[in-house]
Amino acid sequence: MCLGIPGRVVDIVDADNHLAKVDVSGVQRTISVRLLADSGVCVDDWVLVHVGFALAKVDEDEAAMTLDQLKRLGREYDDELESFASSSVL
Repeated sequence: MCLGIPGRVVDIVDADNHLAKVDVSGVQRTISVRLLADSGVCVDDWVLVHVGFALAKVDEDEAAMTLDQLKRLGREYDDELESFASSSVL
């Protein structure tokens, strides 16, 4: 299953190449924020992540509600989190 999952930006790893580190439920990974270059991404922003790319900014309340609903999926959520942890955009 492929989900868009909210993550909080914890670091801008490489601004020139549009790379940021995000935290999704304790799992941190570097992703591309190139698709959001026009709107700018900052530390503590929440973004919707899919296959290593930030697709959209979301507010913290929306991120929390979405994560809560995803956690209710049970094993599917765990699988997605494992996939997120093991994949790499680089």
